[in-house]
Amino acid sequence: MNNEKNDSNNALDPQPNGENPQNQYDFSKSAHSFTENSKLNPEETSEEKIPLTEEINPISPIIETKKKNPYKIAFYVLGGVIILGSASFFGYKYLNKQQEIPVEINQCLDTDTKIYDAYKDAVVLIKHRYGYFAKINGKEFQLTVPEATEETIYGTGFFVDREGSLLTNTHVLQPWSSKDTQNEKIQTNISNMRMKIASILTTDVSEDGYESFILRNWGNANIHNEEEGDYTEYDGETENNSGADFVASSESQVDSATAETDIAASIPQKDYISEEKIEVYMKTIDISVALHDSNEEWLNCSIVKISDDSKIDLGVLQLLDQKTPESVTNIINLDNMISDDKSLKPGEKAIMVGYPLGVDLAQTNSGIKVQLYDGQISKESDGNEIQYSITSTHGASGSPVFNNCGQLIAVNFSGVDEIQGFNFGIVAKQIQTVFKTKVGEIKSNN
Repeated sequence: MNNEKNDSNNALDPQPNGENPQNQYDFSKSAHSFTENSKLNPEETSEEKIPLTEEINPISPIIETKKKNPYKIAFYVLGGVIILGSASFFGYKYLNKQQEIPVEINQCLDTDTKIYDAYKDAVVLIKHRYGYFAKINGKEFQLTVPEATEETIYGTGFFVDREGSLLTNTHVLQPWSSKDTQNEKIQTNISNMRMKIASILTTDVSEDGYESFILRNWGNANIHNEEEGDYTEYDGETENNSGADFVASSESQVDSATAETDIAASIPQKDYISEEKIEVYMKTIDISVALHDSNEEWLNCSIVKISDDSKIDLGVLQLLDQKTPESVTNIINLDNMISDDKSLKPGEKAIMVGYPLGVDLAQTNSGIKVQLYDGQISKESDGNEIQYSITSTHGASGSPVFNNCGQLIAVNFSGVDEIQGFNFGIVAKQIQTVFKTKVGEIKSNN
């Protein structure tokens, strides 16, 4: 027994070089000794040393308290991941929202990109569908005869308040009133259709039956013009009287005339509705707008105001729910427009945001996209319109035109089809003829 103890003591004695190879266990030994000393004889504890295998007891109470619960670790890790993920998500949303802060009224947006980012959501694509209508004895209905085809045009508009009000051109809202060759064709069609209706519609037809009666009998309708003589228009059906000529006797001629008179007398005479009581005109069937980045989600509108001055090509639309969509961060504030058109000088920058070529150019794989084009003011204002060298075409009518700071200077309305770069806008000060600069107040004379 004593020999075994001595061997143990010798095993723990310092090495000749002064280093103790078991020093790493000193703390465990002390802790273990503290807990075990009560069981040992005091005399033995002063002479004997505990074997090394007992010194690193893995179930020592003190060592046990220093171990970490793996479930707690997993819980804390999971919580950390959730917190970091939430922070990243809301941080992104916050930063993204920071980019959409409404533009201050006096802030200068000094680049094309800033102007585009600020107002792209406020500029909309307008789709206007219209057709021919008739009103007879107070009864209005849409004409569906072959000549009365429906038409659809596209234009541009922009929000100017939070009540869903939009500015655009008169000719976008009333394309049949524009002064061009298309309008001349429309007026000719209207005149011809009035005469044709008057040639077939009798007074014994009920008002509710007007539409169906006209459609059924349209093939028999003709145009009668007293100034140019009688003219009957047939829809592809004519009689061919190219046979041989016969010389008839006077007796046969008398018999023929008598027979025709007798036949005419036997046919009941009908009264026809006078042409003066027939109105034919073009009218909106529906008009709607689509927002930038939308997937052809059309919002229905109504026409609120048309300029009374034919030289001021401006009009006002409004969403039926009278509420500007929340996605429109910045309306185009009319209180910040350039109302002094004399301050607009040739050579200064002009920037247009709109939808040239309508839906054909706007439609992409990821939805409808508005476009930006720039140029320079090329001619001074005449008080109504101003010229600039912005590339544009049909569909861009009603687009807002800005200066280099993003202030509205004009509403695009016309261009030269044959040559690009010659376009015109109604100067911003004329907006007050259809819409007051105080947001939300319509100046209407209706």
